[in-house]
Amino acid sequence: MGWLLTLAILFFTTAVSAAAISPSNYPNHHSIRFVNNTSARGNAMVLPLFFKQRNSNRLNDDFFTRRHLHARTIPNARMPLHDDLLLNGYYTTRLWIGTPPQQFALIVDTGSTVTYVPCSTCRQCGKHQDPRFQPESSSTYEPLKCNIDCSCDSNREQCIYERQYAEMSSSSGVLGVDIISFGNQSDLQPQRATFGCENMETGDLYSQHADGIMGLGSGDLSIVDQLVEKGVISDSFSLCYGGMDVGGGSMVLGGISSPKEMAFSRSDPIRSPYYNIELNEIHIAGKKLPLNPKVFDGKHGTVLDSGTTYAYLPQAAFEAFKAAILEETQSLKRIQGPDPNYNDICFAGAGSDAAQLSKAFPSAEMVFSNGQKLLLAPENYLFRHSKVHGAYCLGIFQNGKESTTLLGGIIVRNTLVTYDREHEKVGFWKTNCSELWERLHLLPASPPLPSDTDEVNSTTGIAPMLAPTGPQAPGEVKIGLIKFSMLLTINYTELKPHISELAQFIAKDLDVKPSQVQLTNYSSGGNETLLRWAILPAHYDDYISNATAMKIVSRLSGNQLHLPDSFGSYELSEWSMEPPPQRTWWQQHYLDLVIAFAVVIVIGMLASGGWFIWRRNQNQAEVPYKPVDSVVAEQELQPLQN
Repeated sequence: MGWLLTLAILFFTTAVSAAAISPSNYPNHHSIRFVNNTSARGNAMVLPLFFKQRNSNRLNDDFFTRRHLHARTIPNARMPLHDDLLLNGYYTTRLWIGTPPQQFALIVDTGSTVTYVPCSTCRQCGKHQDPRFQPESSSTYEPLKCNIDCSCDSNREQCIYERQYAEMSSSSGVLGVDIISFGNQSDLQPQRATFGCENMETGDLYSQHADGIMGLGSGDLSIVDQLVEKGVISDSFSLCYGGMDVGGGSMVLGGISSPKEMAFSRSDPIRSPYYNIELNEIHIAGKKLPLNPKVFDGKHGTVLDSGTTYAYLPQAAFEAFKAAILEETQSLKRIQGPDPNYNDICFAGAGSDAAQLSKAFPSAEMVFSNGQKLLLAPENYLFRHSKVHGAYCLGIFQNGKESTTLLGGIIVRNTLVTYDREHEKVGFWKTNCSELWERLHLLPASPPLPSDTDEVNSTTGIAPMLAPTGPQAPGEVKIGLIKFSMLLTINYTELKPHISELAQFIAKDLDVKPSQVQLTNYSSGGNETLLRWAILPAHYDDYISNATAMKIVSRLSGNQLHLPDSFGSYELSEWSMEPPPQRTWWQQHYLDLVIAFAVVIVIGMLASGGWFIWRRNQNQAEVPYKPVDSVVAEQELQPLQN
C-alpha cells in the first residue's frame, strides 16, 4: 500500500503546484500600467466607465443593449441621489455644466425655482464640495443678456437673480446659458439651459458642503420647466429618498409608469405656488385624530418641500399628533432631547434596529380628500437621538403661528413621490428606494460600446457611467475589478505610514471590507501623491455584484470619500472596471481536485492501516500451540570456555 500513499501525495502536490503557477484569479496589481495623467485632473470626475477584455476586441453585445421604459417615446433622466436627509440636512444629485463638463453637487429642492452654482467671480462664496464654475473655461457658455423678461444688473447688460430663504440665507448672481448634462444613467441627452452663476451667498448656503441648488419648483427658471418647454421630457418628475440609516436614493426628470399601488392626491397649481396636496385626515394606530379637515388647508395648504428636513403642522394638528403618539408609547421612557435649546419629544427603550421600530411605535396614515391613503412607518416621523444609543425623537413639529402644513423629506423616506404636473396630481408609493429600479423592473441605461483604441477613460465624457443593477442574466459580463486613481495634496514620505489607515477610510465610505481595497501603485512629485487603487470582490466571491458595483461607483462619482484633513484634499480620475479574468481548467477545478486527493490519502491511510493490522494477526495465528504439560527434549549444556 505504500505505492498508493506515494501516488496520492504526488497527485496532491501536482494539483496545488499547477494552481499556484497558473495566472492568479485577479490581475497582478503591481504590474498594472500606471499612468500619471495630470492632464485629467481638471476634469477628474468626468468618468465614463466601461469594461475592457484583454483577449477580446468586443464585449457581449447583450450587456450593452440599451433598455428603455415601457411604451415610452419621450426620454427621461434617471439620476442617483446622495447624502442623507438628517445627517446632511438635504439630498444632492450631480449635474455637469459646460464644455468640457464641470461637476457640481446640488441640493434637490422642490421649493426653489432656479438652479445655481458658485461662479469663479464670486465675491462671497463658501468652500464647497467642488471647484467653482469657470465660465471662461466653457466653450459653450453665454451670459443671458438683459431683456424685458428678467431683472438686470446696474449696467443693464446681463440678467441677474436673487433668492432669499426662510432660514435667512440668500443667493444672488448672474444668469447664464450653457449645456447641462444629467449623467449616464440618463436617456436624456445634454441640453442647453439657463442657470445662476453665484456672486454672493449667505447663511447656510455659504457654510454647506453642497455646491448649490437644483430648483425643481414651478417657474420659468426651473430646470423642469425648461426641459418641458423644449419638449424633451414629459411634465413630471419623481423623487425617492432612502430610509433611516441608508440615505441616498433616486430621481427621475420626466415621466415613469406609475405602480398600480401608488396613492394619488390632487395638486392645485393655482392654490399655491408650491407643490401641494389635499390632506384631510391623519390616523395614528388606526385611530383618526379629532381634527377638522380645514386645519390642513390654511394659507398655502399642505405643501411638499424636498429641501425641508422635518414636518411642521399647525398647532391644533401638532397637539393632536403628539398626544396620540404619547398614548401609544407609554411603555417607552421619555428622555431629554439632544439639544437642550429645543423641547424635543424623545423616547428610550425602543432598541437600535430601525427595522424593528414598528414594534415600539405605532404606524400612521395620511388620508387625502379622494379617500386614498399614504402609510407612514415610524421612520417617517422619527429621527435618531444623536447622544443616546437606541433612542428616537419626533420629527414632527409645530409650525409656529403659521397655518400652512409643511411636509419635509422625513415624511417621504423610502417613498417614491411622483410630481405629475401635467395631470395636477402627486403620487406616493411606499418602497425601498435603494432598490427602486429593480422594484420598478427598470435597469439603468447601459453605456455605448467603447472603441478598441480607448486606453484610459476619456475626460471629455459627460458623466460617470454606472454598472447595471439587478440579477445577473446569462451571458452578462460580470464585474471583477474596479480601479481608480486618487491625487492627494500630501508628500508620499508623510503619507506612507498611513496607507493602511487611508485604505480603511476608503473601505468604510465605499461600504466594503478593508481587505477588498488594495493599493496597486503610486507616483509622487513635490507635495502631491498619485495613488492607484483597486476594489476587489469580497473573500470567496469571484466577482462584484452589479448592485454593489453601482453603489461603489455612485459614491465615487459623487465624490463621497470623507477623508480626515490630515490627508489633505483629493481628486479622483482614471476610472475603469474589468470583468473577472478567464481562468484555466486547473484554476476552476483545483480545489475539487485537492479535496478528491485528500480523500484518496485518507482512504489510502485507512486501507494501509487495516492491511497492517490484518497481517500482524495472521503472523500471530501461524505460531504453533504447545500444551503446558508437553514433553520437551533435553538440550545438552555446552561446556564453559576457559
